[in-house]
Amino acid sequence: MFETAIFVSAFTTLFVIIDPPGCAPIFATLTKGTSRAHQRRMAFKSVGIAAFILIGFAYVGEWLFAKLGISLDALRIAGGIMLFIIGLNMVFEKRTEKREDRAEEALEDNEDPEDISVFPMGIPMIAGPGTMATLLILMSDAPTRGGQLAILAALVITLIITLVTFLIAGPIVKLMGKSFTDVLTRVLGVLLATLAAQFILDGVKGALF
Repeated sequence: MFETAIFVSAFTTLFVIIDPPGCAPIFATLTKGTSRAHQRRMAFKSVGIAAFILIGFAYVGEWLFAKLGISLDALRIAGGIMLFIIGLNMVFEKRTEKREDRAEEALEDNEDPEDISVFPMGIPMIAGPGTMATLLILMSDAPTRGGQLAILAALVITLIITLVTFLIAGPIVKLMGKSFTDVLTRVLGVLLATLAAQFILDGVKGALF
């Protein structure tokens, strides 16, 4: 039987952790300068990859980590380091320049621009350490089939909302103009670096204490 109370609690928790409104501007800046078709493709791929990882992780994550001897703290540290590098490149516009150069080369060679669906959007922005850890806790606290279905429904709806925000983020940011997006890129770079530092601190704290 579907458990509404568990659904509401899980949806609220997952929505706050995944933060679709917060991820959307980052997605827009990472796909700036690419075609609308590419942006749509990246939106669907990012959410699809994250959905596959999170749903699979909800059922086998605890077992897999135990078998491999990997802790969630190690996952937090590794994800934080990768995200910190992206944040620095955004602050100094190195990532923007590289992305635009690759986009131009791809257009000349009739190839697709940079694929950001797996990293950093799919992992760790959507399917990050916090989301994975939350799913493990929620699924362990809801041993009944109805409770687990409610949690998965909450996850799917959150991911659908994330997809919608990705699809509309590009046009909205484009309307704001280049100056706005340049400032936004640097601000989001700082936020990403800060978020990454928090991931690393949480991982180190959990590992040591």
